Amino acid sequence: MDTAMAAVVRESGAFGGLLYVLPPGDDALWLVMVAGVPQEIAAPWRRVALTDPMPVADAVRERRLVWIGGQEEMARRYPRPALVLPYHFALSAAPVASSDAVQGGLVLLWPGTHPPQLSPGQRDVVETGCRHLGSLLQQAADSGDPVLPADRPHTLPPPTGRALSPDEAAAVSAFVDRLPGGSCALDLNGRITFVTPAATDLLGADPAALLGALPWEALPWMDVPQVEDRYRAALVSRQPQAFTVLRPPDAWLSFDLYPDSSGISVRITRSSEGAHASPSVPAAGPSRATVLYHLMHLAATLTEAVGVQDVVEQTADQLLPALGAQAMVLMTAEDGRLKIIGYRGYRAEIIDRFDGMPLASDIPGVRVLSTGVPGFFATFADLKRDYPATVHEDGMAAWAFLPLIASGRPIGSVLLAYRRPRPFPPGERAVLTSLAGLVGQALDRARLYDAKHHLAHRLQSALLPHTLPHVPGLKVAARYLPAARGLAIGGDFYDLIRLDEHTAGVAIGDVQGHNVDAAALMGQVRTAVHAHATVGASPDDVLARTNRLLTDLDPGLFTSCVYVHLDLATHHACLATAGHPPPLVRHADGRTELLPVPPGLLLGIEPDTVYPALEFHLPPGSVLALYTDGLVEAPGVDLDDATAALAGLLEHEDPADLDAMADTLIRHAPAPGDDIALLLISPGD
Repeated sequence: MDTAMAAVVRESGAFGGLLYVLPPGDDALWLVMVAGVPQEIAAPWRRVALTDPMPVADAVRERRLVWIGGQEEMARRYPRPALVLPYHFALSAAPVASSDAVQGGLVLLWPGTHPPQLSPGQRDVVETGCRHLGSLLQQAADSGDPVLPADRPHTLPPPTGRALSPDEAAAVSAFVDRLPGGSCALDLNGRITFVTPAATDLLGADPAALLGALPWEALPWMDVPQVEDRYRAALVSRQPQAFTVLRPPDAWLSFDLYPDSSGISVRITRSSEGAHASPSVPAAGPSRATVLYHLMHLAATLTEAVGVQDVVEQTADQLLPALGAQAMVLMTAEDGRLKIIGYRGYRAEIIDRFDGMPLASDIPGVRVLSTGVPGFFATFADLKRDYPATVHEDGMAAWAFLPLIASGRPIGSVLLAYRRPRPFPPGERAVLTSLAGLVGQALDRARLYDAKHHLAHRLQSALLPHTLPHVPGLKVAARYLPAARGLAIGGDFYDLIRLDEHTAGVAIGDVQGHNVDAAALMGQVRTAVHAHATVGASPDDVLARTNRLLTDLDPGLFTSCVYVHLDLATHHACLATAGHPPPLVRHADGRTELLPVPPGLLLGIEPDTVYPALEFHLPPGSVLALYTDGLVEAPGVDLDDATAALAGLLEHEDPADLDAMADTLIRHAPAPGDDIALLLISPGD
């Protein structure tokens, strides 16, 4: 296996590779072999789920070779790995398959100098190597010794260099000592393997403390983000890197890094006067530490965003200060036109002029949205060159138009605008594109949430009564308050049923859950109660019949319910309950009591449940309050105390104004973590 892996890396011209296996029955790829890069670089991707937005997952799941030609393409298509490795390199990912099944995946890495496309010869090498590796994995499994994930992936040793004779070694040592400044060598893991006396003098350290150590661990003053970042950049891009750092108290040192397949050669020289004001680290936009800090914040806040406007607000709050931008616009497509879904830092009249423009318009936001290719304009002259019809009206000096990518396709674009000209070096372009990718994924989730939310409200609106029937001799007030969590839809319902000239039925209930299933079941329960009541069934029989229906349907959800039969001629009432909070009665003299209803089992549990009934007098001037548990239940609050408080409110309100009474009861409800239904009934003379 080692020989086959080394061969495909060498013959393809790649500098490194990662071999993944897909264990039988598993839904994730596991890293089992690493070549050409340290394990620490690959550690974040030791396990890759087949559904992860990663090149190797796409390659294995879709049975095809995935090619990423550079940093910007990686940032656009796969923002998560691009943010962790924002360097210049090319990558291929391909499925490793045998004649029987897909065995895993192979990732190969090329230097940033690689042409934008994989050559036909390289593609043949990769595909042939994958077939060979797949065959070896299948043979290992057939022999009873399958390649399985271990505690650490196996690392192939780097290729050995040419052995030197004693005379050549002495000549090389003398050559290095004659060079100005100091020199040292790092292995692929960043540890110092060689250091010259001149280098130890410049570093101010004992050679014994340096050999075998990481520079940023052996020398505390080198423990700054740019040092390890430039080492990683050299290692991953296989291109020279440079940086300047201060050795306390006042010695500025310049480091030049030259990587190859065996390690990194480092030249160390004293920096000229004033070099510390313009360090030779290539411009890369925001610092790595700043980017990672804001990335964590953005990722955390976008995870909590539940709707499109949440994404707009969180993006503006996080991206503008993190990236030094002064304005932002989020755009999508809707019915063949540009739809601006949010903005910050622009005047409304400018936004209104672009909102609703046809997607055929030749403007940057539309082009990026259509193609998925970002656009960076360091000055207005750059923007004018690509879009001659553009008028400079926003007062900004530089613009970045970034695609919002989700599931591999552009779903929108984001504009970041700056008041000063900005060069947008490659590192910053990759960071901006990657961050926009995170926003795109969050926006896609948010749009789905909003669509479900809208559907849920339409469903619930259709299932709850739009108006209650007029029943002579009966005053009624009803309220419904949706939950503040989930889709803001629940299973609470109420109903008033006119049976004949002198009788009516009243129902209230609560289906377990806060989703579309709960709302759909709520509609079935309400319909069943209504149907059984209409044919004249008694309260206990209404609940028993509804219960049998639910147990036959077996929806997996339970329902509480109270049904009351009112005889308005005799002012007599009869009710039965199925696990629901007992109603309150406010008597004509103001005294309020909790009705002592015999408890009954929730609907939908046992098919032959019997529901005892309670008969009571409900004279004119009295008020019957039916409610769901959201009106009284709250974390840390005793239910009896909450019910007593509700009774106190009911007692002190005017029974002649049921609407005012209902508003008061709803206003004093706990924060609506659960939905609330309330129905007040008062017979007249």
